[in-house]
Amino acid sequence: MSMTALGVSTAFMVGCCIAAQIARRLACKFFKDQGIVPVLVNEAIASAELCACCFELIIVADNFGVAAYAVFLFLLTVWWVKVWGDASACPYTHMEDMLEGKTSLKEVALRTWAELMGGCCVYRIVQVFWWFEFAETHEGRAFEECNADLQVNPYLGAAIEGLATLLCRLASKTLSEKGPKFCSIIDSFIGTSLVVAAFNFSGGYFNPVLATALKWGCRGHTNLEHIIVYWIGACVGAILSVPLFRMQAVRKVLLGADEVAEKKKEE
Repeated sequence: MSMTALGVSTAFMVGCCIAAQIARRLACKFFKDQGIVPVLVNEAIASAELCACCFELIIVADNFGVAAYAVFLFLLTVWWVKVWGDASACPYTHMEDMLEGKTSLKEVALRTWAELMGGCCVYRIVQVFWWFEFAETHEGRAFEECNADLQVNPYLGAAIEGLATLLCRLASKTLSEKGPKFCSIIDSFIGTSLVVAAFNFSGGYFNPVLATALKWGCRGHTNLEHIIVYWIGACVGAILSVPLFRMQAVRKVLLGADEVAEKKKEE
């Protein structure tokens, strides 16, 4: 494939990030109160940005390989960490907050709904862009029937998504507590590496909203199998990270014995 096609994909993803940033600025000016509405709007914008870029990343992976996909995903993840603020575009982070007493079940449900709306609705914009066929890689993609990325048994797929999500969340919690230099870059590298490791097995989504926006109803798995793999698997992995990270044995491995002892003294 030509570099022009890769340039078109790059331009589309950059354009999505710029459009999302403009939308965030406008939302900040329009919704000046600190209620739930601006929170939901920001979640919807973040999910739309995430899913629009990842739709195009499918094009990149199919035509330029997993290595190119990984580079783009890493750079995008670093950007998202910097600009999303409190938004996560991922429901299980709010589930974790609920377990830790930081939010309510109602807010978890509302945020998840906003994320699904943003992620699923943005496909129409992507579809129109593909329909114009600015690049050879977009030919026939606008109305093409999609195929599932699940290449293993659904229960094994759920285990892969769950374990990888657990590792990803434990890494994020560890980095957040230790606060090393280039924390966001390290976190993005770990997340991207786990995605690449699971890519040929479950697709490596580690985000129920992203998986649903990109692969719901695709040929290769039933809707129930999709829920088992990408919702139950990922959410269980994330939820397990909360009690696991509290265990002293786990904290000693992740944070080091000295830091755990120092934390105890502060408490």
